[in-house]
Amino acid sequence: MNGKKKSLYIETTIPSYATAKDSRDVLKLGKQIVTRAFWKDERHKFDLCTSEVVLDECGCGDPDAVRRRLEFLAGIKELPITDEVNTLAEIYQKLLGIPDRAKVDCVHLAVCVTYHVDILLTWNCAHLGWMVQNQAVKYNEKYGFWTPALATPDNIFAEVREQS
Repeated sequence: MNGKKKSLYIETTIPSYATAKDSRDVLKLGKQIVTRAFWKDERHKFDLCTSEVVLDECGCGDPDAVRRRLEFLAGIKELPITDEVNTLAEIYQKLLGIPDRAKVDCVHLAVCVTYHVDILLTWNCAHLGWMVQNQAVKYNEKYGFWTPALATPDNIFAEVREQS
């Protein structure tokens, strides 16, 4: 590594899992544990960023949960949502067949593409998983756009183990 930290976009599921009360669902609890461990042990290895849409999503719901999520995100660089981001998000929504209820996921991807963010960190593999990655890569290569890696916190841990 050349000493420059990779940029890492924090999508809404990351503060949600990290700050939620422990789940009774073992799979959700596993994601919570991994997310908290990533935050404690690995986040300092990256230049963190997020966007207004993440702050908006984290600002909804139970006031105590909102406070925890927003405190989690405090101090992280916020990338602006521009017309370019919105236009690209609309293209991705159509291209990837993302339903209207999840169109904000296209904004996350468009932010990362527009600002050349290295990694989009998420647990949302339904709308931001490998199928989306493959389709986005093809589109982005065709038009000369940057493509971020899509990763979950456990992917980051696996990469760190491989580098050790």
